[in-house]
Amino acid sequence: MCFLPPGSLVIMELHVILLLQVCLACESFVHRHSVGAAAPSLDARPSTLKYSGDNVTIAWKDIDSPSKDDWLGIYSPPTSANDQYIGFIILSTCPTWSRGAGSMKIPLVNMRGPYNFRIFRGISVTLNATSSRNVNRSNNRSTTTALDKEGNPLPDVSTLLAISQDIHFSNYNEPTQIHLALTSNETAVRVMFVTKDPVRSKVRFGSGEDNLETTVEANFVTYSQIDMCDEPASSVGWRDPGYIHDAVMEGLIYGGRYYYQVGSNVGGWSTTYTFISPNPRNEETNALLFGDMGTSVPYSTYHYTQSESKNTLKWLKRDLEEIGARPSIIAHIGDISYARGYSWLWDSFFTQIQPIAATAPYHVCMGNHDYDWPGQPFKPSWSSYGTDSGGECGVPYSMRFIMPGSSSSSTGSSPDIKNLYYSINVGVVHFLFYSTETNFLPGSDQYAFIANDLRTVDRIKTPFVVLLGHRPLYTTDYRAFLDITTQKLVQTFEPLLIETKVTVAFCGHVHKYERMCPLQNSTCMNPSKAHGELPVYMVIGMGGHSHQPIDIPMEGHPEASRFPQPGWSTFRTFEWGYVRLRATKNFMTVSYVGNHDGKVHDRIEIPSPEEIKAGSYVEPQQSIFDTAFKEPLPCGRTGSTLSFLFVYALGCGLGVGGAVFKVRREQMKQWQLLGYAEGTSTSDSRL
Repeated sequence: MCFLPPGSLVIMELHVILLLQVCLACESFVHRHSVGAAAPSLDARPSTLKYSGDNVTIAWKDIDSPSKDDWLGIYSPPTSANDQYIGFIILSTCPTWSRGAGSMKIPLVNMRGPYNFRIFRGISVTLNATSSRNVNRSNNRSTTTALDKEGNPLPDVSTLLAISQDIHFSNYNEPTQIHLALTSNETAVRVMFVTKDPVRSKVRFGSGEDNLETTVEANFVTYSQIDMCDEPASSVGWRDPGYIHDAVMEGLIYGGRYYYQVGSNVGGWSTTYTFISPNPRNEETNALLFGDMGTSVPYSTYHYTQSESKNTLKWLKRDLEEIGARPSIIAHIGDISYARGYSWLWDSFFTQIQPIAATAPYHVCMGNHDYDWPGQPFKPSWSSYGTDSGGECGVPYSMRFIMPGSSSSSTGSSPDIKNLYYSINVGVVHFLFYSTETNFLPGSDQYAFIANDLRTVDRIKTPFVVLLGHRPLYTTDYRAFLDITTQKLVQTFEPLLIETKVTVAFCGHVHKYERMCPLQNSTCMNPSKAHGELPVYMVIGMGGHSHQPIDIPMEGHPEASRFPQPGWSTFRTFEWGYVRLRATKNFMTVSYVGNHDGKVHDRIEIPSPEEIKAGSYVEPQQSIFDTAFKEPLPCGRTGSTLSFLFVYALGCGLGVGGAVFKVRREQMKQWQLLGYAEGTSTSDSRL
C-alpha cells in the first residue's frame, strides 16, 4: 500500500485545475481563431446631420488590450490622409475606456463636406532629456514623434484599429457663419454668410418677423489654396472655405428693429434673426469690446485653442440681450480666430460667434496672428513681425470680413489685404480702427488717414473719440513693452492722440485686462486733472487666449514681481473677460467684466470735453480706486506694499513725475534680471 505524503492531494488537485485551465484556454484560442475574433468597431450616428453644430454620437467596442493612449481622429473630408486630421480625442477621457468600449457626443460644424472618424493605437510618449525632443517608447523601440505648435506630442498614426462610416450634412449649402457689420452708409447694415457652392443667394428683411418684404441679392467671393503664403495654411491646414456672400440692407429707419433671413430657394434659408439699425442721432452709445478671443473646439488639434472664449461669449450674449432695443456694436481688436493656418478653426470661430454677430454689428481690426508672415511688405529691421499667421498672410481675415472704407495693401503675390483702417460713428462716440501690422509710420497712407480722421472729428456730434488697434502703446508686460514695435507706436501716435484729445486708446495683444491713468511719456495724471487732454490707455486682450502667465515672483527673486506694476498702471488682472462701454453726451463709462462670474470688476467714468470745460465734473470714487483691492490710488500703485508706500510718499512729496521716474527705473532693473534689455525686438508667438 502506498501512502501519499501530507499535502500531496492538494498538489494533485492544483495540477488538475491548472490542466483544466490550460485546456479551456486552448479551446478558447482555437475557437477564436477558427471563427475569427471580434474586430474593433467604430460607429457614428446619426449618419446625416441637419444643421451646423448638431451633435454626433460616436461609439466603439472590442478594442483589444486598450491603452490609455489610444485615440480618436476626426477627419473632414473623409479622403484625408491619416496624419491630416482636423482634431483628436484621447479615448481614456471616456470613463469606460479600459473595457475597450465607450461612446461620446460632440458637435460638428458644417464644413461643406462629410466627416469620418478613426481609432488608432496610442504610443506612450516621454521627453528625451538628452535631445529635448519627444520620443515614442513602445516594445523597446524609440522613434521621434511630431510635436504641436506648443511642443506637445501629436498622436501616432501607425496603427489604425477602426474607421467609421461617413457622416454627412443634409444641406452643404446651408447658410452658415452669419455676421453683421456697419457700412459707410448710416442707414445700412451689411450681412455676410457662407455656402458650399456659388449659389445665387439673397437677404430678405423687414420690420416684422412675418413681414420680410424687402429682398437684396448677395455678391459672393472665395479664395484658394494658392492664395496662402506659407505652411501650414498652404498644406495640411488647408480646407476649402466655400463661397462668402455679402449683401447690404439699405434704407433702414434710424434705430428701428429689423428681422432678416439669408439664403436661397435652392440652398435653403437661415433661421430668422433680428437687429437694431444704427441711429446717428442717438445720444447714447453701447459697445462690447475685447481682443484675442479665438475659438473653442471639442477636440485637440495642432494648436492650443481658446476654451475660455465660450465663457466670454456667454456673458456677451447676456449683455446684448440687456441692451435690448438700443443700437450697439461689438469690437474685436485683432487675433480673431487664432486659426494660424488651420482653416477649419475659422469655420469654428464664425459658428461660435454667430449667436451674437448675427444680431449686432461685429467689427474687427488686424492682429499679428491674422497677418504676420516672413514676406510681408512692411517689415523694418526693428520690427518683431514673424510667422504668427501660419501662412495665412491676412487673406482669410480680408475675405471673411468687409469693414467700412476701402483701405488695402498689396502683399506682392496673394490678394490685397483689406480692412486695415477705418472709422465709424456710433451714437456719441467716434471709433477709429487701425492696423499695427502694416505700415503705420508718418508718410504712410495709414498714418495720413488716421491723422486727418482724428483732426476732423465733429466733437459736438461725437464728443468721445476711441482708438482701437491690436498692439499696445502701454502695458506692464515686459515682452510687449520692450518691443521696439511698441516704442515706435508710442513715438508715432502719442503726440497725435494728445493733440487731438483722444478719449481712450484700446489695444489687445497682451492677454489680460489693464487700465492706465491718463498718460504722457509714462507720466500719470488723474482724469479730473488731465482736463480731457490725455488719453486713457486700456489693454483688453483677455477675450479667451490664455498663454498670458499670471503675475508670480521671478525665479530666484521672491521679492520681485515677474510683471512689476508701475504707478501708471491703475488696475490690472490676469482674468479673462471683456469691456462694456456706455456713453452719453456727458459721460463715458467703461467697465471690465470678468468672464468667470459675469460681474464688473473695474470701472472708470470719463467726462466729455464740455463737462470738463464747464467745470461741473466731480470725479467719481471708482475712477481713482483699484476695485480689486479697494486701495485708494492718489499717486499710483506698484506691485508690492513696500514699493507702494515708498512711491506714495515720494510721489506726494516730489510730485507724480518723480514717482513715476522712480518706479520706471525700478521696473527696468527687474526686467533686466530676466535678461531683457530695453530697445530690443521681441517676437513672441504666444502674444
